[in-house]
Amino acid sequence: MTLRAPRDPGAPVSLSKNGDRSPVARDDAPYLELAGIRKTFGRFEALKGVSLDAARGELMVFLGPSGCGKTTLLRIVAGLESQDEGRIVQGGRDVSTVPAIGRDYGIVFQSYALFPNLTVADNVAYGLVNRRTSRETIRSRIAELLKLVGLPDAGPKYPGQLSGGQQQRIALARAIATSPGLLLLDEPLSALDALERVRLRGEIRALQQRLGVTTIMVTHDQEEALSMADRVVVMNAGRIEQVGTPREVYEKPATPFVADFVGKINVLPAVAEGSGRFRVGSVSLALDHRQDIAAGTEVKLYLRPEEIGVHVNGHAAAGALAAKVAKVEFLGAFCMVGIALDAAGTPSLVANVPRQQVDAGRLEPGTAVRVSLPAGAMRVLS
Repeated sequence: MTLRAPRDPGAPVSLSKNGDRSPVARDDAPYLELAGIRKTFGRFEALKGVSLDAARGELMVFLGPSGCGKTTLLRIVAGLESQDEGRIVQGGRDVSTVPAIGRDYGIVFQSYALFPNLTVADNVAYGLVNRRTSRETIRSRIAELLKLVGLPDAGPKYPGQLSGGQQQRIALARAIATSPGLLLLDEPLSALDALERVRLRGEIRALQQRLGVTTIMVTHDQEEALSMADRVVVMNAGRIEQVGTPREVYEKPATPFVADFVGKINVLPAVAEGSGRFRVGSVSLALDHRQDIAAGTEVKLYLRPEEIGVHVNGHAAAGALAAKVAKVEFLGAFCMVGIALDAAGTPSLVANVPRQQVDAGRLEPGTAVRVSLPAGAMRVLS
């Protein structure tokens, strides 16, 4: 028996020139539509009018801190929570008031939620049995799915005999056993150790692409979101801050919250001087954009650590600023280097510097360096 695609086949996934993963939709209609979703718990407003579309076959990740509303939104999509206001359309069908049992999805929880008294085979078959699928078809489907998740011989075992990563693979097999049109993943990797998380996130992504199933995943792990998603939905305090590809969210954050939450960032208080120039302390810096900010306006400039150029032995571009190394933190392939600029009133910076460059320049606290702040890399966010 060959692997069945979901009832609503997903679009193939292509790679753009800049490396982003982009779903190629077969029609213009999104597979999942959320409109004006609101939810309160007593006086607490968990979701404040969230609207969002997910394309067929894409993997969309809800990313945000604890309490931002991402899990509540996932549970509303699943019908495990009811929204106070708003509309949910899945595959052209309005499911806003349809109970969970009547919706077309499979779900994987953080805690695996396997039945400890059932064998692995029976856990995988649970949804198929409830649908009164024939025994022969169930046996064939179990074998197919266990092979798909890399545990072909696990059928007779019980969940307690498996590692955490193996249990999560079984939970995933159970979720896709009925070939759902939508796959929901509620922080599926957070209970695993770091090495297993990296391994399993790659396997989940590859499986999702192979099946073409529209997938919504919740996580608070930035690396997980950036490495797995077609699009990332950054949430904060019950609202969506930004929706975009991983590269868009990282390189072009729409708000200060996104810039600060996704990756590390340097924040420089500045005053606009007009014509795209901004004064940071006693230093005047040029930006390639934001010519529209009136002189005298107080703003903040945002710059990623890897964009900063650190130069030693006189090898520096024109306009580089004099500075000293404040600290060096070893992080394996690169070092996090704290930098204190010599110019008065300028804040300290943090730069990512390749380990080989740190060794070659003998960078250590007190080392004199020159620092380049690229005009095209700095951003002004409202």
